Amino acid sequence: MGHHNTEMDAESLQRVGRRRSGCLDVFLVMSIVFLFVAVTAVAAGGVLVVLDLQSKLKPSPPAIDVKTSKYTQDTPDSVYKMQYFAYLEANSSRLENSNMQWAPVLYGTGKSVGSNFLFDSEQHSLKPERAGTYFMYIELNLTCTFTCNAGLLSVHVGDKLTCEVELPAVPHSPVSKKCWTVTQMDGQKLFTQMTVSKGLENWKLEMGSSGFGMFLVD
Repeated sequence: MGHHNTEMDAESLQRVGRRRSGCLDVFLVMSIVFLFVAVTAVAAGGVLVVLDLQSKLKPSPPAIDVKTSKYTQDTPDSVYKMQYFAYLEANSSRLENSNMQWAPVLYGTGKSVGSNFLFDSEQHSLKPERAGTYFMYIELNLTCTFTCNAGLLSVHVGDKLTCEVELPAVPHSPVSKKCWTVTQMDGQKLFTQMTVSKGLENWKLEMGSSGFGMFLVD
């Protein structure tokens, strides 16, 4: 009987040893996984820190305000580009069949019409002096002041660009439209003709946010 008990004790010890061995294996695996995740996180954090430092040390390029065309850094390159950039704001809020009235934007001692352009304040025309390819765009923002009818507003910049705005009967204020094109210019004067359908008296053009611009591409 004693011999039988000894065999049972030995078998129990073997089972306990196997359980401990299994637990130890699981513990080791979990430890390795934890260490791998920790090392990966530290490495990723180090990369992010380096990238952040690089972005802070890298000099930022000069920024341009499309509306006023004013660079925040007066570098030789920005001054050169300003010569070939022009932006005009709407100078009247009325919608009528006529030539649109424009005016340059003034900032400090400068204005938003580069030396490559000739702006006629009486005829409200803009002429690029240098022949080449130009990017041309127009932005129109309109507001209903009272009960407004539906209708169509068309703006033609010479024969180069046409921008049409469909105005709803139920006002959605403001109504906005942007149009652009890339075109060849060779000394032509640009006049902007507005054409309005009947019944749009209560619609008005937002002068501060409606404008026409162009710049030399090549």
